[in-house]
Amino acid sequence: MSEVESIVLPKIKKVENKDDMTPRELFTKNHKDLMKEGEIWMKDTTTSCTVVAALILTIMFAAAFTVPGGNNDTGLPIFFNKKLFSLFIITDSLSLFSSASSVLMFLGILTSRYAEEDFLKSLPTKMIIGLSTLFFSIATMMISFSACLLLVLGEESWMVIPVISLASIPVTLFVLMQFPLLVDMYISTYGPGIFDRKMEQWL
Repeated sequence: MSEVESIVLPKIKKVENKDDMTPRELFTKNHKDLMKEGEIWMKDTTTSCTVVAALILTIMFAAAFTVPGGNNDTGLPIFFNKKLFSLFIITDSLSLFSSASSVLMFLGILTSRYAEEDFLKSLPTKMIIGLSTLFFSIATMMISFSACLLLVLGEESWMVIPVISLASIPVTLFVLMQFPLLVDMYISTYGPGIFDRKMEQWL
């Protein structure tokens, strides 16, 4: 509807048909079911993603206080001076903060009023941010896990390479399932419209 409004004269927007309805009112009436279906789909998708993000948030919060190797007599982590421990702490924190951001974005979607204009920018933007931060939190969680594994088992252990390789599977699966949706939503929200933007207004 916004695409059409951008190329017609302002006075045409107020013209009523034989049922005393403006183009905007007619559009809203004819697409009421489509908007309801979009609301249901967005709520279902958001609910599922919120569960995943909340689970990651809980795990990474707990991991920050149960550091690999434990603590020494002074209370400092045993691997405090190792570079892998720094990588573990950094990626754990990044995963924690990004999953928290993801949860907040998804909660913003769930508590939205789902008005017609919200589907144009507000809801897609929140979904894009939520999915992006969720993807980042999963990736950093796997890096944190790999760093922890290297610290505990040692870099020479035969188990390290196979397990780290398996750690990339969840990230890959999430990309394959959700990345096309993320791209489509970005293009439909911020990409060029169905009409050429350089087109002049209709006379």
